[in-house]
Amino acid sequence: MSDVTPTADRVQWFAERFEAIVSNIEEVIQGKREVIELMTMCLVAQGHVLIEDVPGVGKTLLAKSLARSIDCSFNRVQFTPDLLPSDITGVSIWDRQKSEFVFKPGAIFANIVLGDEINRASPKTQAALLEAMEERQVTVDGSTRPLSGPFMVGATQNPLEHEGTYPLPESQLDRFMMKLVVGYPVRSKELEILRTHGIRSTFDDLKPVVTGDQVLEMAEVANHVHVAPSIQGYIVDLVEASRRHGELMLGASPRAALHLQRVARVRAAVDGREYVTPDDIKSVAGTVLEHRMAMRPEAQMRGTTISDVLDSVLHHLRVPGTRATG
Repeated sequence: MSDVTPTADRVQWFAERFEAIVSNIEEVIQGKREVIELMTMCLVAQGHVLIEDVPGVGKTLLAKSLARSIDCSFNRVQFTPDLLPSDITGVSIWDRQKSEFVFKPGAIFANIVLGDEINRASPKTQAALLEAMEERQVTVDGSTRPLSGPFMVGATQNPLEHEGTYPLPESQLDRFMMKLVVGYPVRSKELEILRTHGIRSTFDDLKPVVTGDQVLEMAEVANHVHVAPSIQGYIVDLVEASRRHGELMLGASPRAALHLQRVARVRAAVDGREYVTPDDIKSVAGTVLEHRMAMRPEAQMRGTTISDVLDSVLHHLRVPGTRATG
């Protein structure tokens, strides 16, 4: 595809494929359409997602359902304290018949990789994901091997107050395009879960609705959704405001700005538009930016949250085409 704004027909094709994926996952995950949409947007935006919540709310099932909805390869890694980096990246083993070392790929060599309870592994093992997540390649024993697309790491973790966990370093958090919270279902949906999953899980009946090549094509359509210079200025103003904010010890990185633009393009295409609006930026800013920011201790003691700070920044930031607020 040439580097031009996609046609209305292409955007419509994109929106139809996107809806097919989301509706398919909803057969298994009830009452969480927004979370499902965001995770699917992250895949199409060629990013990685971190899902943090208490046990039992469907974090792992959500990631598995996304993988099942796409006809592509999938690996699951259960992160434990004794997991080794080579279990993820792979290892070279001596082959006596060939009289040479043969590379045995690790779990990272798949289109969608689920890292379950990622914060239970040691920092050294967590770090094994860094190169793959950012550069989409793995270097083992001096040899670099590319990872085929589409490629997404979907990691789950329990809140840090649970015992036996290791906090993810800022360098790794920044590589996750989004951080999602599933949350508990409302009463009506929980009753529906009891009815539909009481005997057997509907996950067993889930079939692929798109191919891996179609996901790559969707990403190509989204990559060419038009972002006006004023909208790009709005993104830069937003991340710069986070860096200057007095209550924040760490603001959003340049990578965060790139991720925000990519997700906003997908958001626009999902809505059937060939251009990004300020509302697209606002709708995804929280999931893209909040996990990259760090509060000052004195602000935390006052009860201020990162969400409060981001809301304040968005409220006072001048939206393109309007006057400044406050």
